Amino acid sequence: MSQFLNASDAARHLGISTKALRLYEQRGLLSPLRSDAGWRAYGPEDLERASEIVALRALGFSLAQVARIVKGDASGLEPALAAHQATLEARLRDLVAALDGVRALRGDLARGGAPSASELARTLIPAPGLHVGFDLPWPWGGETFELRDIRPLTYITGPLGSGKTRLAMRIAEQIGGVFLDLDRVADPSLQAKIESIVGLLVQDGATDTPALRALLCGLEASQPVVVDLIEQGLDRPTQEALIAHLRRRSPGIPPLFVMTRSSSILDLDALGPDETVLFCPANHAPPFRVAPYPGAPGYEALASCLATPEVRARTEGVIAVRR
Repeated sequence: MSQFLNASDAARHLGISTKALRLYEQRGLLSPLRSDAGWRAYGPEDLERASEIVALRALGFSLAQVARIVKGDASGLEPALAAHQATLEARLRDLVAALDGVRALRGDLARGGAPSASELARTLIPAPGLHVGFDLPWPWGGETFELRDIRPLTYITGPLGSGKTRLAMRIAEQIGGVFLDLDRVADPSLQAKIESIVGLLVQDGATDTPALRALLCGLEASQPVVVDLIEQGLDRPTQEALIAHLRRRSPGIPPLFVMTRSSSILDLDALGPDETVLFCPANHAPPFRVAPYPGAPGYEALASCLATPEVRARTEGVIAVRR
C-alpha cells in the first residue's frame, strides 16, 4: 500500500464509504492533506485514526461520543462497554451450549450410538429467532410477507406513500407489540425511570425536550415496540445520541422496530450485525430486506429515500394520498 491514499482507496481499505470519511472530516475527527488540485490524501496516521473511529462506531458509539473518546474524555464509556459485554456474554452462552451439544453427540458416537437426523439438526443448526408472517394490507395486493429471525433493531423505511406505516402497524399487531404513533405523550409515572437515560443522552449532545421524553417513555414497554417516525420532533444531535443508545440495549430485551426516513437514525455506514432494514418500494412491490452494502438489491433506492434531519424537517407533515 502506498503511503498516501485517495478517498476512494482509503474508504475501500477501511471497509466504509467515502461519504463516511467526509462526515468524519466534517466533525473534526480527520484532517487529511490536500493536493495542489484539492484532492484529499489520507496518510498512515489518518488511516489509523479512521480505523479507530470505525471500531468505536461498531461498538455503538455516536460521532459525538467518538469525538470525546479520541480527545481522552472517557465519560459515557461505562454504559456502552457494559452493553457490549452483555452482548458478548450472551453469544458466549450460546456458543457454550452448542459445544456441549457437539460433545454429547461425539460421546454417543464413541459408545456406538448414532444420533438421529433431528438430533443433529437441533445441535448444529441455531434455533430460529422470533419470526412473523401475514398477508400484506392495502396498498399491496394481499401478498404473503415473512420476516424471519427478527433482530433486536429493525428499521422500516421507504418513500412517501409506500405503505410503510401500514406495514409497521400490521407487524405490531402480529407480534403482540405496541405501536407508538406520532401523538406521543410522556407518562408521568415513568419520568423518574427515564431520568438517567435522558442525562446520558444530553451528555452526548441531545436536547432534553418533551418529544424525547415521550418517546423514551413509550420505549419502556415490556413487549416489542414499533415506532412511527422515531425522529419526529428531534434535532440531529438528539437523533444521533438516541440511535447510539438504542444500539447498546441489553441482549434479550424485546425487539424494536423503528420507522424512519432520517439518515441520522438509519446511518447505512454504521449498521451492525443485530440490525435489519426493511424497505417498502414506491411501486408497492412487497417489502424486502436490504443489505447495507452498495450494489446490494434495493440499496440505491433505500439510500435515495433517506435525508438529513434538516431536509426531513422541510417535509414534516406532508401526507401522501393515493386517489
